[in-house]
Amino acid sequence: MTNVHGQVSEARSRLLATATRIFYAEGIHSVGVDRIVAEAKVTRATLYRHFPGKDDLIVCYLREADQAIRNQVDAIMARGLPDADVLRAIAGSIADGIRSPGFRGCAFLNAAAEYPDPAHPVHQAVLAHREWFSHTITALLARIGDAPAEPAARHVVMLRDGAMASGCLSDPEPICETFLHGVESLLQVHAAAKSSPDTDTAQA
Repeated sequence: MTNVHGQVSEARSRLLATATRIFYAEGIHSVGVDRIVAEAKVTRATLYRHFPGKDDLIVCYLREADQAIRNQVDAIMARGLPDADVLRAIAGSIADGIRSPGFRGCAFLNAAAEYPDPAHPVHQAVLAHREWFSHTITALLARIGDAPAEPAARHVVMLRDGAMASGCLSDPEPICETFLHGVESLLQVHAAAKSSPDTDTAQA
């Protein structure tokens, strides 16, 4: 929501920043509207003017997180790197996030655990992000090797999910090392298919 000058409302920005910080650090269900309003220093009326309900605020929080990751991936792709190096850089950015102070797992997996109903708007926001990420990785792998890209992309997503889930439970360094090694190994296996003879040639 913007003001008459086309600027994003300062109150809305404060509300979203406050909700983002608390939701991620402490969980969603445990945080009430009253606390968000108090820490953002706005009134309940202001909150409801920008967000009709708490679910709308949660969905916006996830969409902002989604957009931040999309922007990060777009910036990596804008470097003009070979596709394999783009995937390595994306994996590196994920590892950097896991190593960052205050890391508490994947915001989307955390939200899905609190909102398991697939029809709920919060769960739908989680699925939308995961679909985009999966499609992005699939498209990269499709340009790297001749083997089917979707199974390899699912493997990358599972490696990412495992690293994000484990990264807040113990020392993140060996977890990141294992994750990056797994992505590199998968890349090498997938890319090797590019130089393999196709079925028709092999049968000729």
